[in-house]
Amino acid sequence: MPLDQKPLPAQPSADSGPDRTGGPGSVDEADSVDEAGGAAGTAGVPDGTESAEDPGAAEGATVLAGHDAAVAAGPADWDIRQPGPWTHRDLAANGARFHIAELGEGPLVLLVHGWPEYWWAWRHQLTALAAAGYRAVALDLRGIGGSDRTPRGYDPGNLALDITGVIRSLGERRAHLVGHASGGTLSWVAAVMRPSVIQSLTVVSAAHPRDLRRALLTDRRQIAAFDHVLGFQRPWIPERRLVADDAALVGRYLDAWTGRNQLDRTSVAAYRQAIQIPSTAHCSIEPYRWLLRSMARPDGIQFARRMKKPITAPTLHIQGAADPVLLSHTALGGGEYVAAPYRWRLMPGVGHFPHEEAPEQFTAELLDWIGRHKD
Repeated sequence: MPLDQKPLPAQPSADSGPDRTGGPGSVDEADSVDEAGGAAGTAGVPDGTESAEDPGAAEGATVLAGHDAAVAAGPADWDIRQPGPWTHRDLAANGARFHIAELGEGPLVLLVHGWPEYWWAWRHQLTALAAAGYRAVALDLRGIGGSDRTPRGYDPGNLALDITGVIRSLGERRAHLVGHASGGTLSWVAAVMRPSVIQSLTVVSAAHPRDLRRALLTDRRQIAAFDHVLGFQRPWIPERRLVADDAALVGRYLDAWTGRNQLDRTSVAAYRQAIQIPSTAHCSIEPYRWLLRSMARPDGIQFARRMKKPITAPTLHIQGAADPVLLSHTALGGGEYVAAPYRWRLMPGVGHFPHEEAPEQFTAELLDWIGRHKD
């Protein structure tokens, strides 16, 4: 049966108020993450406007206006499959069903979102890539958006096989893979596990898994910046707090994690609604639970060893200089694991979401990179 993709009305509970413990994961986490990362505040937030124009020009502007109207209509009239020039459909891969938004024809570019976003995060790139002659596909990861919420399967190995399985289900042998944050981490893993499938790799706001593991064991600044992840380790309480008050905490995270160009208000509202789709809050943070809980377990140690394998795909590594979540010095050094052309791009004044905060600059970098590695 099709998945119910309407968010449930939030029901504030005793756990949705201020966390009286003051520990990791409290309602004030956004402020603590911002302070720990030494990055952007929330002053000068634009009201319902984009920080930069969509490379999709007039058609893209029409799509965004339609999305704004849908969000403004409220949760009851909101759906994950927003209309636009793209086509929505479902694919079977790796034992689950995945929702994609697809636009254009040509070499495949698969776009993988991070937390707390879903496929809509790539709206700018979908139109720009299609206009440049590519088949652009934005994927909803397992447990998020319009994809299946399975009871298990949220370790990085299985999630990476979801990605490569979707490439195969799209009828393609290879793809240019683009991943942001947790989707970027999975892109590193996919390039190690299925190198023949990845034509080029673009990683955004994501350190190589071995660098991230090292930082979370030894770097107090990066540990503090991952305060929200520490809070996710508790059972049930994080899920309840993420959806309380119409997912207000998610909105605070998004505001605290951006640089000079804040996300537009309608997109923040959309991400808040998406996290309220039943089971999404739980499924979307399960990979973070695995990340920390596996560090001392045999499966986590074995995964770290496996990630020593060199990556053979040409790799573009993009990082926002003002990212308060994944600190620049943690991300720096990913080229150590790439046995192929590697390019590091640090974007000044940009926070955790380069593809949304500076879409024109980001898309130009992406198009240049995949254009160099078409063959």
